[in-house]
Amino acid sequence: MAGKPMPDGGDPAALVRPRSIATFGGEAAAEVIRQCRRMGYAGRIHPVHPHRAEIEGIPCHARLADLPEVPDAAFVGVNRIASVAVVRELAARGAGGAVCFASGFRESGDAGAELQAELVAAAGDMPVLGPNTYGLINYLDGALLWPDQHGGIRRETGVALLTQSSNIAINLTMNRRGLPISYVVTLGNQARTGMSAIIPALAADERVTAIGLLVEGFDDIEALAEAVAAAHARDVPVVVLKAGLSDTGAELALSHTASLGGSAARTQAMLARLGVGQVESLSTFLETLKLLHTGGPLTGTDIVSLSCSGGEAILMADAGARHDVHFRPFTPAQHTRVQETVSDLVTVSNPFDYHMFMWGDCPAMTRTFTRVMEADFDATCLILDLPRGDRCDDRLWRPSMEALIAAHEQTGGRAAVVATLPEGLPEEVAEQCVQAGVAPLIGLDDAMTAIETAAHIGRARGREQPWRPLLAPERAGRTLKSLSEPSAKRALQEHGVPVPRGETVAVDSGGGEAAEAAERIGWPVVVKAVAADLAHKSEAGAVALDLQDAVAVTAAAQRLGPIAESLLVEEMVGDGVAELLVGYEYDPALGGFLTLASGGILVELIGDSALLPLPTTADEIRRGLEGLRVMRLLQGYRGRPPGDIEALVDAVDAMAGFCANHAATLAELDINPLIVRPQGCGVVAADALIRMYGSESEERES
Repeated sequence: MAGKPMPDGGDPAALVRPRSIATFGGEAAAEVIRQCRRMGYAGRIHPVHPHRAEIEGIPCHARLADLPEVPDAAFVGVNRIASVAVVRELAARGAGGAVCFASGFRESGDAGAELQAELVAAAGDMPVLGPNTYGLINYLDGALLWPDQHGGIRRETGVALLTQSSNIAINLTMNRRGLPISYVVTLGNQARTGMSAIIPALAADERVTAIGLLVEGFDDIEALAEAVAAAHARDVPVVVLKAGLSDTGAELALSHTASLGGSAARTQAMLARLGVGQVESLSTFLETLKLLHTGGPLTGTDIVSLSCSGGEAILMADAGARHDVHFRPFTPAQHTRVQETVSDLVTVSNPFDYHMFMWGDCPAMTRTFTRVMEADFDATCLILDLPRGDRCDDRLWRPSMEALIAAHEQTGGRAAVVATLPEGLPEEVAEQCVQAGVAPLIGLDDAMTAIETAAHIGRARGREQPWRPLLAPERAGRTLKSLSEPSAKRALQEHGVPVPRGETVAVDSGGGEAAEAAERIGWPVVVKAVAADLAHKSEAGAVALDLQDAVAVTAAAQRLGPIAESLLVEEMVGDGVAELLVGYEYDPALGGFLTLASGGILVELIGDSALLPLPTTADEIRRGLEGLRVMRLLQGYRGRPPGDIEALVDAVDAMAGFCANHAATLAELDINPLIVRPQGCGVVAADALIRMYGSESEERES
């Protein structure tokens, strides 16, 4: 497809950390030179222009061939047609990479898409950002291939930001929240080099503390998984803000599974499996990155809140209740140690209102805050809004912040100053906190989101080896067929999924064969109509349950015969503790997924579901099940017997193995219900739907 990024994208190391820069074009190129000078870039700059003698006081070269060296990076600021020729020549000379500034490529229609394909071919193995992008900013080395204003300054360390939108990137650099930024990379159309190629190059720089991705669309999911794994291997956490998560509807499918998980849910499940942090707004994006910059991921979400106001303590408690954070009580020993540092009129609790008795007394607050932080919370939050500087004096407010910083330095505990309003934490104060290793967070809810996201990343670090998606070959035009229920169950049973005892019998007018099969199986039984167009038998009235004798079986067989090609007689499983749905669906962009959900006929009404990207593990399956409401039944709800959870995990794991072994041909799979019996009695796949594409060899033979 024209404009699809090449999987590797080239090695952009020289592009993002250039020792020399060549510029092509007029005013945009001049602005690149001005920006580099303002940021103190120490490398060499070579303007190239066929008609100008100099740009910004630097002599111009008429042609690329006239340069004294092959540039590490080039800013191509000429029109779209000329850009292709410049990129081709840069690639031929072995340049490290280029920024293609021009627009009018794939985003402008079919003709632009063809031109973009020419650009990709011209680039060859050379990394190219864009087209339709401003380029990149390296605040660590002062190297800017960037033709516009920005709000950042030189840094020694900081977070790297990757976006597709140049305008949003500019906005992010203008933040006044104290976030140190090391790199800004805008990807534009991602024609040659996408996000997945840039992530490892940035993570390889030991000065990068975290990476933030603002994603509109993924370039290559397999490459993205490898890139994130490379970042995590270097202990660089990744945070993602995915734009466009609202579902626009899913293509109608036969299974219930397709109605449970839309593209947004699959994207979120995939990102969770990669171990990245996910946020939903620009403010939480920045706050989470700030927290990660000041100390990396958190080990958990046990936090303590400090404030001199009962009202603030209440607001903090309410905010915590809306998020996955926990205000763990002090132990008796911890309570005593903290109480020794405060007035008898102060009640030690969490959230902790330390009152005004030591307001402005930095040594006293330091003693109290140190004792609090010695209680080994995952994070200590000081609620503090400074008064406005143009009308007020903040000298009595600052000692509490200084005390928190001192306690952090003495204990090594993670700490954050949390302002309830953006106006309460001026930029220079936020910068001071960051320099001290204390996170300056803005907004109670955003702070709680940052904490729970940093903890998610921390928990993911200790899990299994890096994940790779389960991808299938292109199957457009292949024949799609549904297996009969007996065939589907045989296939699953061969992979270790338990199914009921049963027999398939022919349709006969008297129903005698069905009755004989029931006698062999044992009472009670179920009789089902088997036909190609009966996907959901309960809804079609094509199943008869709990049949206790031959008379009932015969009557059921006679009733179902007119709509059946054959009849399936099975044992009736009557001791189920709970029913689940386990399904498989395939997303061409993201790979295969398992769906776990409350099963039976109410599956879509209840909407209790979890998505697991494939391949998966028994531990991931167990975690997915623990997130379902039906788990309360499985654990023995109100005196009922607990379900066989281990057998359930084994069965789902076996189904995942079936999906992996048939990835090339499997289109859809539904087990609904998967009946979970009492502990020690196992599980049974009571109904199964499988749709598969014919193999290429079968289609050639046909």
